[in-house]
Amino acid sequence: MSEPLFKRLVAEALGSAFLLATIVGSCIMGAELSPGSAALALLVTSTSTGAMLVVLIWLLGPVSGAHLNPAVSIAFAANGQLKWRDVAPYCIAQLAGFLIGVWAAHAMFELPVLQIAVTARTGSGQWLAEGVATFGLILVILGCVARAPTVVPVAVGLYIGAAYWFTASTAFANPAMTVMRAFSATPAGILPQHVAGFVVAQLIGAAMAIAAARYFWPRPIPASSENEARPRRLPA
Repeated sequence: MSEPLFKRLVAEALGSAFLLATIVGSCIMGAELSPGSAALALLVTSTSTGAMLVVLIWLLGPVSGAHLNPAVSIAFAANGQLKWRDVAPYCIAQLAGFLIGVWAAHAMFELPVLQIAVTARTGSGQWLAEGVATFGLILVILGCVARAPTVVPVAVGLYIGAAYWFTASTAFANPAMTVMRAFSATPAGILPQHVAGFVVAQLIGAAMAIAAARYFWPRPIPASSENEARPRRLPA
């Protein structure tokens, strides 16, 4: 990344805030506009989230990479596209942004800003869903970066929009966001005591995706390394 670290952290915090404000806000709006229709409410949230991801990645990708997710930052560091020493600052910026986003969503709908989640999300099915969702997300990102970087925004938006529907957990797929959704008593929340199970499953899914990406799209050896590795012929 050529941008100064502070500018990148501001971009990560800003993007994270808008992302979680979109998720929580659309969840509140969907529930208000379609009481009793869980499917319609989920459609509202999934389309809003997918669209916002496309916009944020297009907008902030050139600044910070628009990771907006510790699992993505770890994957990029493992792939040599982010310095390991920058991972912790990125994660802190993402956490701060997500907290601002959840508070902003509450304030916009005139709800108490400070809340604790009441929605239970636990069990083997939910944990498996989070592992699968995060595996797919990281694989999509690393695969697109390797093969067609320009399609990353659309690919991520489409994947998350779909993952809302095929996972039992509605695809949190983001450790920092999972932590901060514990501070929302809306349907988007998760009980604080259930956060750890989600985060562990997400990190396992991310690690498996990193390994799979290295298998499918191995990074080429730089030309200089190839030349150094070749035995030199002695002059006749």
